[in-house]
Amino acid sequence: MRFGEILLSEAEGATLAHSVKHASGLFKKGRVLSADDISTLLAAGITKVFAARFGPGDIPEDAAASAIAGVAGGEGTVAQAAFTGRANLHSTVHGLALVDVERVRALNRLHESLTLATAAQHAVIEARQMVATVKIIPFAVPRQILEKALAIVGSKPLIRVAAFRHRRAGLIITRLPQSKPSLIVKSETAMRQRISELDGELGAVLVVDHAIAAVREAIADLRRQHCDPILVFGASAIVDRGDVIPAALTAAGGEVVHLGMPVDPGNLMMYGRLDDIPVIGVPSCARSPKVNGFDWVLERVMAEVPVTREDIMDMGAGGLLAEIPTRPSPREGKSTVQRAPRVVAIVLAAGQSTRMGANKMLADFHGEPLIRHTVLSVLSWSLHNTIVVTGNEAGKITAALEGLAINIVHNADYATGLSSSLKRGLKAVPDDADAVLVCLGDMPVVEAGTVRRLIASFNRDEHRTICVPVYKGRRGNPVLWGRMHLAAMAALTGDQGARPLIEQFAGEVVEINTPHDGVVLDADTPEALAALKSRSVP
Repeated sequence: MRFGEILLSEAEGATLAHSVKHASGLFKKGRVLSADDISTLLAAGITKVFAARFGPGDIPEDAAASAIAGVAGGEGTVAQAAFTGRANLHSTVHGLALVDVERVRALNRLHESLTLATAAQHAVIEARQMVATVKIIPFAVPRQILEKALAIVGSKPLIRVAAFRHRRAGLIITRLPQSKPSLIVKSETAMRQRISELDGELGAVLVVDHAIAAVREAIADLRRQHCDPILVFGASAIVDRGDVIPAALTAAGGEVVHLGMPVDPGNLMMYGRLDDIPVIGVPSCARSPKVNGFDWVLERVMAEVPVTREDIMDMGAGGLLAEIPTRPSPREGKSTVQRAPRVVAIVLAAGQSTRMGANKMLADFHGEPLIRHTVLSVLSWSLHNTIVVTGNEAGKITAALEGLAINIVHNADYATGLSSSLKRGLKAVPDDADAVLVCLGDMPVVEAGTVRRLIASFNRDEHRTICVPVYKGRRGNPVLWGRMHLAAMAALTGDQGARPLIEQFAGEVVEINTPHDGVVLDADTPEALAALKSRSVP
């Protein structure tokens, strides 16, 4: 790849390294310069630009990022489309991050042009949370470097998320004559909350004397009740394998896998097994909601990740928790994490089709109504929800969409124009949506890959909240709008969509160039419909 300041006479096909302002607007970083672009810049008195030119052995940043992201993630993850050389992986489950640390290091040591950042090993991950990001630093990666990176990954993913399983845990709380009832209640409350946060439930709770025979019988009782795991919260700390709780487990036919751990707080934890059931002696610090070593073990157990004595011994590096005031407690306010946006589609299908002469939504398109084909395409994009706005011949359109998992809303004022349908759709958007994708019901050949790139480009923190597809310099549909713009959209009037807002909020707009013309093809006229029918469908 050649990079640097080049003459415009040599810049056709080059990729802009920095945004360039001209008389009528701005060419943004990453734009591939066309002959028309060069004419525009020359007219503005610009003769040179900083740009990159690719050679035959260069893989463009988005292609390289997509290739790595597509194989780096395993169970419980999904790769997002690449944008500006970045491809994120998000979790599809609530669970525990499992990272092949050595191979991640090997990939990052391969070449400065590519990077992979992951969540911490054994971090608790929420559904939709970002768990890894591939970022290509320059505009392209040498082909041989990419091939070496893919060889490092091979057929075994670098990161996966083990989902927490719904498990019914049992709890034993021991007491001494001096034990306060309030301490017993506090112990149960702390365990119930921890188990619930890991998608399980605390089933049977037994309060017994702090004695070997009593604890042994309680362990056997919880085993008969199919509790898994079994937690034992002692009235006194475990200080030796011969102490009450380890001795009771052994007497019940179990084994102590490991006593103690190099994590503070949490040193005095016991990990054992009764057949296949984990039995954990809970340290007294677990009455507090603050993170301690017991949490690290419990999280693995609830995700069905094996725990060995070596695993526990290796927790010492980073195990000094008491002296880390910035470490967030999961029960005392979680830090903000990046998540995949919840995107809701609004499909506008209420118009009168005046240029068509008949309702275009009901026109035949490869053997089914046009609107059904469009909505089926939208559903294939796996969005959070799909809302279809009807108006003209609503009954027939509803019948055409029978059996589809959508939310149909009717706009009784459809004759007043497009804005009324948009408003009606916006009212149906759920409160947890981060963005809406406004789709037209007569655009059935939009590529799923284009939509994935629109979603990947959305980033509120970086002011990319209006994401517009562009085909050969022409803006198209659908357009992705961040929730912060919904009020302005709802205030629109007349027979217009939200296009005026794109100019009003120009600083929030990101254009996504696509080689697929489906974003500019609709069925406004019989001729346009005939042209659409001649096209292959996505």
